[in-house]
Amino acid sequence: MACPPGPNAASKSLYLVSHGWHAGIVVRRADIADAAWPVLEALPASDYLEVGWGDRDYYRTPDPPWGITLKAALLPTPSILHVVAFDGAVSAYFPRSEIIELRLSGAGLERLGRLIAASFARNAAGEAIPLGPGLYGRSQMYLSTETYHLFNTCNVWTARAIQAAGCPITPAASLTVGSLMSRARGFGRLIQPLPLAE
Repeated sequence: MACPPGPNAASKSLYLVSHGWHAGIVVRRADIADAAWPVLEALPASDYLEVGWGDRDYYRTPDPPWGITLKAALLPTPSILHVVAFDGAVSAYFPRSEIIELRLSGAGLERLGRLIAASFARNAAGEAIPLGPGLYGRSQMYLSTETYHLFNTCNVWTARAIQAAGCPITPAASLTVGSLMSRARGFGRLIQPLPLAE
């Protein structure tokens, strides 16, 4: 099995970080080949990269009004990728998030990387199409090729990515971040629980 690999097999870590309504995928920058994603040369050097995907208008609006929320929930809409470069421990960068570590084979991580690469829309020169700064830290948003809709949510996209890596998850059953993280706990390692409400 590619996720997790056998006890004596080489493996690499991937992290799922819950943001309350969706989960980001965090990988070590050194584990992604320079030519793998069309945005790597434009991003600052860093220890880690976080990638998220979602509805273009909803994702870019920190406190979206009901109209944007309903449109994202009910209509097929354009989507974007959110890419964050950061240094230091994953738990230190996201101190108030549930974090699950997944161990992947090298081949599994490559398959995940290819799925993410295919999600970037590109211009005639083959370059990713930037849409402006991201929501936090050193981040950027990019146009995606995919369509967001009720049955292809941000969490379904994330589940498809880790399924491509060999993890035993059903994307169609991962519509919410709660269902995604619950299933990931079955084959991953919880390294930071969701902090208790103050």
